Amino acid sequence: MPGEERLPTMATPKTAAPTWPEAMATVTACQYEFGAGRALAFGTPSGKHFRITFNYWAPNAEGTDELHTGDFMSETAIPQGHLFPITYNPEAPHIHSKSSGGEVTRSPVLIFGIIGSLVLSTAWFLVMRGCH
Repeated sequence: MPGEERLPTMATPKTAAPTWPEAMATVTACQYEFGAGRALAFGTPSGKHFRITFNYWAPNAEGTDELHTGDFMSETAIPQGHLFPITYNPEAPHIHSKSSGGEVTRSPVLIFGIIGSLVLSTAWFLVMRGCH
């Protein structure tokens, strides 16, 4: 409609199988998350600061529709009630095109920081032990 604000399109990732069925998901919540905390914890800052929570209907193994939920990070806010298409795995409907590829892995910077802290602490205790 004229004068209506357009929201960013949400393309499905290339990892989803092309044979997966499509469902319409409804945004249930949009929360701003401060990115600096994530950068300190995981070592890499991200421009995606909005956690979008949504739900969608998909049939279970018996063919009965079930409500499934999911979330993803977005660069822009998406209003509650907004509809967008997703695809889901028909054999496991809780797996969808917005699912993360795997577990979140911590950056090597965090690992080096912890190891460095242990080495420096040990060196400090050795130096202080020699100062009777």
